[in-house]
Parts: sequence; structure tokens; C-alpha cells
Amino acid sequence: MSHTPLLQALLIAVCFSFMCGAVHFSVPEEQGPGVLVGTLRPHFPAPYQLLTLDYLWLDSNTGGLYTTERRLDREELCPEETRVDGCIIPHTAIVGADADLVQFSLIVEDINDNAPHFENTEIHLSLSEDVIIGAAFLLDDLAQDRDIGSNGLIHYIIEGSDGVFDVDAEDGGGIKLVVKAALDRETRAEYNTSLVAKDGGSPSFTAAAALRITVTDVNDNCPSFSPDSRQNVTISGDSPKNTLVAQVKATDPDFGTNSVITYDFSPKVSERARTLFSLDSLTGSVTLTQDLQSDVSEDMVLKVLAHGPHCSPADTQVTVSVLPRAKQEPTIKMGFIARHENQALMIPENEPSTLLAVLELEAEQGLEELSLDIEGEGPFALSRQRGTYLLSTSTPLDYEQKTEHNITVCVLRSDRGSVITASARVIRVVVTDVNDNAPIFPVSVYETEVEENNPPGRLLQVTASDADSQDNGRVTYRLGQHTDRMFNIDPYTGQLFVSVSLDREQQTLHIIRVTAQDNGVPLLETTVTVRIRVLDKNDNAPVFVMPHFIFFVPENTPVLAPVGALGATDADEGENGTIVLYVANSSGPFVIPNSKNTLHTTASLDREQQDHFEFWVIASDQGAPKRLSSSVRITVYIEDINDNKPKVMLPVSNLTCLTVAPDTSAGTTIARVYAVDRDTGLNSELTYTILNQSGPFKVDSKTGNITLAQRLQRPDLRMHNLFVVVSDRGKPAPLHTAVWVNLFVNDSLETCHLDCEPQEPPWPSPTTSESVGCPASPAANSPNPFDVMLFVGLGMMVVSLCLFVGTVVLHRRRRQSRKKTFVNRNENEVPLKLQDKYYSDE
Repeated sequence: MSHTPLLQALLIAVCFSFMCGAVHFSVPEEQGPGVLVGTLRPHFPAPYQLLTLDYLWLDSNTGGLYTTERRLDREELCPEETRVDGCIIPHTAIVGADADLVQFSLIVEDINDNAPHFENTEIHLSLSEDVIIGAAFLLDDLAQDRDIGSNGLIHYIIEGSDGVFDVDAEDGGGIKLVVKAALDRETRAEYNTSLVAKDGGSPSFTAAAALRITVTDVNDNCPSFSPDSRQNVTISGDSPKNTLVAQVKATDPDFGTNSVITYDFSPKVSERARTLFSLDSLTGSVTLTQDLQSDVSEDMVLKVLAHGPHCSPADTQVTVSVLPRAKQEPTIKMGFIARHENQALMIPENEPSTLLAVLELEAEQGLEELSLDIEGEGPFALSRQRGTYLLSTSTPLDYEQKTEHNITVCVLRSDRGSVITASARVIRVVVTDVNDNAPIFPVSVYETEVEENNPPGRLLQVTASDADSQDNGRVTYRLGQHTDRMFNIDPYTGQLFVSVSLDREQQTLHIIRVTAQDNGVPLLETTVTVRIRVLDKNDNAPVFVMPHFIFFVPENTPVLAPVGALGATDADEGENGTIVLYVANSSGPFVIPNSKNTLHTTASLDREQQDHFEFWVIASDQGAPKRLSSSVRITVYIEDINDNKPKVMLPVSNLTCLTVAPDTSAGTTIARVYAVDRDTGLNSELTYTILNQSGPFKVDSKTGNITLAQRLQRPDLRMHNLFVVVSDRGKPAPLHTAVWVNLFVNDSLETCHLDCEPQEPPWPSPTTSESVGCPASPAANSPNPFDVMLFVGLGMMVVSLCLFVGTVVLHRRRRQSRKKTFVNRNENEVPLKLQDKYYSDE
């Protein structure tokens, strides 16, 4: 079964009830979201559901209707009804427990949110100046307002008309422009006013259009002459044809064709005047129609009429007085030989004697009594040839001294023995310039000083002058061919520029060649030298010659002994480049005295306490306003000297005794002498020697191990006191320490012990004890003590000499090798720390 017919019937019924206006709500346009419009609760039961959600949302419980985010603009929602019955938007909702379909209407009320507007911002209107007061003219360009009711009702006023115009509204909505005062184009030809439209809203809005009213002309004025227009003119009786005698002028305030004026002579003007004079009908100029040849005085009156369209003529009068022509004086007729312009001779400078013109006398009578001569002194001469005169230069002309000469040639008349000047003629001679002067600089060398790191820009200006004129004296500038590109010059002003900052450390003095050249033919030029001295600025910090200084100094060096020289440079000059070295925050034993470059010790150095020192040295310049500095790392290694004797650690005492079994095999290590030396290198290398070597025992010279050299025999069953000397290999002389090693060969396993040290020890005596030996009789086979001492002394001397020579050679080789190693290391690498092996005193 189809529900379409039923739904259609239902919609028709709903629409009918809506049209009858059962439920409706009103809301002003342009409301923000969330504004309460009304509620459905008084009209329909809950719950509520709105089917159209464009402009309203419905609270399902309370039935309240609220505006949404969508803008309510009456002019956009109902563009066709903006000026009729209002803007009605139907809405549909489901209400009640039975879900009844109901409709209600939303009426969007107008607010004054639109200003009037003109389609054309300028309105043009033309009115004749003879329009009557009270005349009205309909204006077609009206303002429009999209609002309705009083908000869209427009009122008009006119501004800026000075009371001459007003506007009047018509019943149909149109407006008329009303003339309130008489118009006169000659007084004011245009009115620039404003037509203002104002709506009836509150607050009201206005709009304005420019109303330009042009007053058109009518022929309401005639030509007229001014009261002082009458003229009295005097002309010579020999005036030539077309001479302007006078000009008359009438005025007409009208415009265009209404102001056209024509002139003619009055019929009362005499025939002779009409024969001699003509009148231009448009300009009013009175001119001669022929050459006058009058020897008598004569006055003629010219009455001039001015005519305008549909007007009676205006008149004025010109009185012309003709004077008799003067008696002709002798004249000089000139024929040009040299180049001339506008009756002036054009002579290049530096030309040798040049013919300028041919002069000829003309006179009515007495020509034989006349002659020509030049007045005053000058570089010109006249020579007579066959009744004419040749004018020439007597010396070359110089443009730079004088650019123009006025030659006065006089006509001389002989009269009763005297010579008088009858007439004269001035001949103008213009000297033309040739390029005979090169540009000249006021100085031979320009010098300037510029502080380095200057901002790019102007340096100085060179100026050259040229005595010539025009192109010959127009100077341009250029730089020499080998000038650095950072310099450039303005070719017309000579202003010298630099495009980069100058650096004194790169170049202290810049020498530039500037050439000034004229534009003549041939080109002449002059060159000048510009010396730019760059002044120093403290912009460079001191720089050390090495990134890391390494020195070696022997221990026990005296105080203030030199350690090594430090090198630093500064590219600046003067105080900016003066370097002062000092040790930074030093608590160590080093100093750089008297601001010199040499490092010195301040205390005695002991390698055994500290084998090297590391610190920083600062180099500071003395520049201003701020001193610049840099630092460098210093490493000082303390070289060892042989200042420590070997120290015996084992045996711990000269009274120590060790029992050796008679059946001990040959080669067995019986005991060991162990000693240490706090020095390093050769100074700490130890050798072991038994000075009283007479038994079956021997000592290893390197390890100090005492071994059984041969199988023990019965005579060996006794106490063996071995005097072992420990020697280092130090320079310049080795140091020694001695110890007694007591070995008791016996079958008994009892502990061996000595109550006192062996008597009469050989030299040198042990350092571990200085007590007096036990009294005992020397054995029958014991050597003589004096012989032993002599033997030991000679041996020690030989051994010491050999060790000293070997140690010196070996030490020199090792030191050279070590220094090469340090020199070749990377600048950031710190030499390996020298390792010293110390032994405990325990």
C-alpha cells in the first residue's frame, strides 16, 4: 500500500494551518548563536524533535528554540521579500508521545544593517546659465538600501552648493534638483557638490555621491574695449613694409563661439590711411602695407571696430604720427670671408693671420672724403685694396684669454683739415675653442689616510680643470690599468671609492694612478698619483710560532736559569703589535722576567719530586681600546742527573747470615743482592760486583744473584764474607753502595748469625753500618788491607772511566733521538710521560 497520497494530504493540511498563522516566532536578524527565540511548550506537549536544523536548534525537554552558528541575514534569506511582508522561514517538528508532526514559522525581522549606496559615485548635470530660479530637474541616479520599512527609507540633502541648489523628494521616491539662485557662467562655471543619502534607521547610515553641475554659456555679453585702449603711436618716415604699428584688443566674457571677436576699420578712416595700413581681423594687429618714404610729418587717425555675434560693435582709436625720415649717414657694407653665424664671425683659436671680411663704404655723396679705421687696440687689422677694405687678424686669437671680440670700425670724414667720425659699425668676432689644453690637477700627488676595516664607500675626490670649453673642457676620470678592482672612481665627479674594507696587514700603502681626460679632438689627458695609507687598528691577536712548546731542563738547575725561548708575532704595528708574555695563573717554578721572550726557573727543580710541568703562557698586545691576547700550552720535562746513590734493599743488614749446605750443586742461586736507584735512565741502571772475590761464589752483574760457581770443597767449609759493591751508570761519575753478604758453609742446620760486621772491610765501606767491627785476628791467607785498598781503588778508577765514557756516548744518542721524536709529533699531541720506577724504602 502506497503512503504517498496520505503524506501529501498531511503536508497540505499542515501548510494550510501554517498559512493561517497558528504558531510563529520572531527574531531580529544577525543574532549570535544561543539566543532564545521562543518555546514550543505552551503550544505542544514534550518531547520535542526539530526536523530542520539550519537556523534553529530545539531543546528536546523544554521545547526552547535557540539560534545556531549559521548567520541569520534577512537580505540573503529572503531577497525577494525584503520590501514586502517580511521574511518567513517554515520549520517542522515532531512533538508529543505520539510523535505528531507540526509546523511553526520563524519570522526574521529587519534591522538597520545596510547603508544606502549609489551605483555611480559621480553624477554629472549640465544647466544653462539663463535657467530661472525655482526650476527643478529630475535626478536619475538614486541611492538604494536593502533594508525595509523605516530602515530603508532614504532622505537626500545636497552639500557644498553655497545655497544655489537644493533637493526636493517626489511622492514616487524620486528626487529633483531645484535652482535656488541665479546662475552666471562668467562668475562660476562649475559647482562640485555632494548628494548625501541618509536612511531612517537608528542609528542611521549615510552614503554620498559627487554631484558635478556644469553651467553652460549663453551669449549674454558683447565685446568691449578698456577705457585706456586708445593709443598714440609714432613711426619713422622710412619704416619698412610689414612693420607692426599697433595692436588693439577687445574682450568678451562669453565662452566658445559666443566670445569670437572680429576687427575692422571704421568707414570714417581715410583712404590714405587704408592705403598705408592694414588691420588683421582676428588679432587686431595694425601693420604697414608698404615701405614708407616720407620726408614730412603726418598724423593719421585709425578708428577700429570690434564685432561680436548679435552685438553692436565696440570702437577704439589709434593715432599714428609719421616722422620725416632721417638723412642717410655713410654705412659700411660687409661681405663675410671666414665662417659666420648670425652676423658673427666664427674664428678658431690659434689660427695664423686670417682674412675675416671685405668692408665697403656706401654714402650718398662725398665718398672720396671717407675712410675706415679700427677703434682702439686689438689683434685685428684693416688693409685697403681697390676701394674696399680687408679685415683680418693680426695675431692668433686665444679662446682661454678672450672668447669674444667686438671690433668697432669707424667711418672717418675729412672736413677742413680735421677728421671726424661720421658713423661706426660693430663687428662681432666669436673665438671658437680648440682642444689645446690638457686637464690640470691642482697637486701632483693626492695623499689620504684610512683606518683599516673601514666601511666600503668614499675615500677622497680628485679634481682636474681644463681651460678649454664644451667637450674640449669636459673632464672625465679613469683609474690606471693595473689598479686593484676593489677601487673605482666616478668618471664625472672624480670621487674615489673602495668596495671592500682595507686590511693594513695585507697592504699598508696603495698607490693608484688616476687619469683625467677631456673629450676634445685629439683627446688630451693628465695623470696624477693617489697614495692611500692604511692606518693600523688592533684587529690581530698575537700568534705563537708553535701550537705547543716543549722544553727539557736538567734537575737541580740554578734559580733563574733560562729554560727556553718563546716565539710570538703580531701582524699589527706600534703598540698594537707590541707583545708582552707572562705565565698564566702560575704557581709553578717558572717566570718570564722583564717582559722578555725567555722562560726562566724560579726554584730548584727535582725530577724525583715532579718529572714535568704543564702550564699556559699568555701573549698580550698593548693595543687600544682593547688589548688582544692568545695563549699557548707549555710542557717542561725535568731531565734526570745522577744525584741518588743505589739503595740496597736485600740483604737488609750487614749482619745477615745465610747457611749453605756443602752438597749444594754448582750454579745454584744462593742469595740475591737487590738494590734500587731513584734516578732514571742510565743513572738508575745498576751493576753488582764482588770486590773480595776469592771463594766459590760469584754475583750476576745485572741481577745481583749470587750463585755457586763451583762444587764446594772441604776448605770451603767456613764463613764467607762477600763485599758486594752496587754501582749505577750515572754521569759524570757513577755512585756506589756496598753491602756484606755473609755465607756460612756448614752441615749444621742451625741459624747463622753474626754478632758484628766483618773486620777491616775493603774500600768503600758499607753504607748500612758505621759500627766498629768485631775484634779478630786476620786469617793467615787474608790479604794485606793496604794492598786490597790499592787494588780496589785502581779497579774502581778503570771501571768508572769506562762507564763514564760509555754513558756519555749513549746519553747523547738517546737525547738526540728523543728530541727528534718530540719535534715530529703532532702539534696537539703531548709527549709521553717519562716513567720512573721508584722502590720503597721498606
